[in-house]
Formats: sequence, C-alpha cells, structure tokens
Amino acid sequence: MADIYQKSMEKHREWKGKLRIVAHAPINDRAELALAYTPGVAAACLAIQADPLQLDELTWVNSTVAVISDGSAVLGLGNIGPKAGMPVMEGKAALFARFAGLNAIPLCLDTQDTEEIIRICKALAPSFGGINLEDISAPRCVSIERRLQAELDIPVFHDDQHGTAIVVLAGLINALRLTGKQKEDVVITVSGTGAAGSSILKLLRDYGFKTLYAFNKFGILTHKKAIDQDFLQVELAQFVNPTQENYTLTQALVRSDVFIGVSAPHLVTYEMAAGMKKDAVLFAMANPEPEIDYDTAKAAGIRIVGTGRSDRPNQINNVLVFPGLFKGALSAKAKQISEAMKIAAAEGLASLINDEELSDDFIIPDVFDPRVADTVACAVMHEVQKEQNYGR
Repeated sequence: MADIYQKSMEKHREWKGKLRIVAHAPINDRAELALAYTPGVAAACLAIQADPLQLDELTWVNSTVAVISDGSAVLGLGNIGPKAGMPVMEGKAALFARFAGLNAIPLCLDTQDTEEIIRICKALAPSFGGINLEDISAPRCVSIERRLQAELDIPVFHDDQHGTAIVVLAGLINALRLTGKQKEDVVITVSGTGAAGSSILKLLRDYGFKTLYAFNKFGILTHKKAIDQDFLQVELAQFVNPTQENYTLTQALVRSDVFIGVSAPHLVTYEMAAGMKKDAVLFAMANPEPEIDYDTAKAAGIRIVGTGRSDRPNQINNVLVFPGLFKGALSAKAKQISEAMKIAAAEGLASLINDEELSDDFIIPDVFDPRVADTVACAVMHEVQKEQNYGR
C-alpha cells in the first residue's frame, strides 16, 4: 500500500493536475476567430436571450457537471479543507470524462457554511447541466442537496450518499438472485447512519426491503435515541427497527441475512460474522479499512462478501454509477434525480451480469466494463421519460 502512495505522488508531480481544457472550436485564422468569438458569437447570445432553452444547443452547459466540495469529509481523511481536497475533485472530474464523456469542473469552496454553499451553488448553476456534491460532511450534505434540488432546475446529486446506495442495491439484487431469498423476507443490518448509511437505508426501503436495523456510535437506532441526535436519525427511526428492539450489533447479526457497513474499521469479528444466517451477504465498506476483512468474513462462512477495495472481489465502487447516471439525466434533460431513477440505475447495473456469469465472487460488474455507463444512462433515461409522460 505504501508503494501505491509513493507512485501516486510521483504521478501527481508529473501531471500537475489531472485535467486540461482543450478548445473544441477551431481558431486558426481571423475568419474562425470571428465565428467562435466576436462578432459572430453575438448571434448565439441573442438566441439564448430570446429562448433560454437554446443554452443546451449552443454551449457546453448540458454536457458539463460541477464537482463541488468544501473539503469537510474527504475520503477517509476527514475535514482536510478545500485545497487539500482538490486532488480528489480533479480525480472525480477525470472519471466523468473517462467513463461518460462528460466535461466536469472541480470547484473547492473556501467555506463550510451551509447557507453560503447553497448560495454559491445557485449562483453557479447557469454554467452547468448538473451539480455533483462531493465529500461534504453529514448531515450538512443532506440539507444542502435537498435545498438545491428544491430550488434549482438541474440535477443535484451527492455521490457519497446515493452513488454508494445504488451500487449496494445492485449488489443485493444479484445476491438475492444467487441465494434465492426474497427481499420481503430478508433482514438487513446497516452500520453507519450518516450520509451513505441513511441513503442506503432509504433506498432499500423504497425497493421493498421490510426489516432494517440501523446502528451508529450510540448503538441501535430507536425512536427514543433518535430524538437526541440529528434530523437524519429522526427520519430513519420512522422505518428502521420496526419493533424497537434494543439489540447489540452481535444480537442483530444473528438475526440478519445481510450486513452493510459504512462506518468504522474492525467492528465485526469472526464470531459475529459466523453467527449470521445461512447464505449471508456482507458488504464491509469502511474506508480505508473495512468493518471486517474479506478473508476473515469468508473464513467465518459468509457466502457473498463485498468491500470498497479494488484488490478483492465485488468492489462496491461509486464510479459504476455517477458517470452513467449524469449522462442519462443530462441527455433526458431531467430536472432532478428521483428515487425511481436511482432504482432504475441499480437494476440496470445488476442486469449486466447474466445467469451464467453470476457467482459469489462476481455480483457487481467491473468498473472498466465498457457497457456500464451506457447501460446506467439508458435505464435512467427510460425512467425520466416515464416520469415525464406520467406528468403530462
């Protein structure tokens, strides 16, 4: 691992940034200059003034995403600030280009004030087709996303929340195909109720999973405990732990078919994993060290194990989702990302593995599978069209 950090540092010094803006319009002589800029450009300006919808046809806006962060929750590094977060935002923008052919501009804001971030995003919105919020701490990230979704007419998506949730759901769809279990009968325990955990729980509920237990640093989430926490916990308490049990994590796992970890390293022991139900599924995604390592979970008898790591099978990786999701949303001119669009993305992703390919160590497509982004995009576009037709 130390070796990859050293090599990455060398590459970052060599690259001096992972992005470049390259002119698409030829500007090689005075005639071309007059077309791309003044005086010819005035025609495009006046056309947009008369009909703002022409913006998508005459500029790069509808193929360009803002990647916006305040540096408050960068990877597993924590609140390292906007300058230190820039290499991650550049990388995110590079992934948009590589996997979806979209332009993306990294913008790291020197403020962690919720209202100021909302104001800045609203002021920037005319320049972008969509906004990808990144590495903003919970619960502020949820408040910011909800406000922007309500007040803007372009898709706003916090990838740490929903990208993770969509890949988790895709993995579970295929895991259930393997185990033969029904979503209505499955018991799921989720460790971590911040940005990612809350979105996972809500998406699983919306998909039809009935029995969900949620744990955070205060233990199992109940109505009583949620009151003393933040608004996210109050919302989750309305549908998790339906019988208001006071289980420990060990006790919950004995009753569980599925464990999903988005919390802290080494929370789950061999004995705890071994106590889970037959044909159990375990996604341990704490970064950089998971709740339980892959080999220990397999040795404990867990049938299907996924982590966030690229050196183990079944990597739960957001890059499987956000490029294609934005590509589909922008192509369909969606004004926001709905829950139905997220479910469509998950089902599209899951469908890429056929029955012959599906196995305990292959429930999620590879990030370099060239079909991924277009499949997710098509699923999202189809859902947008359904919603648009329904709304007529």
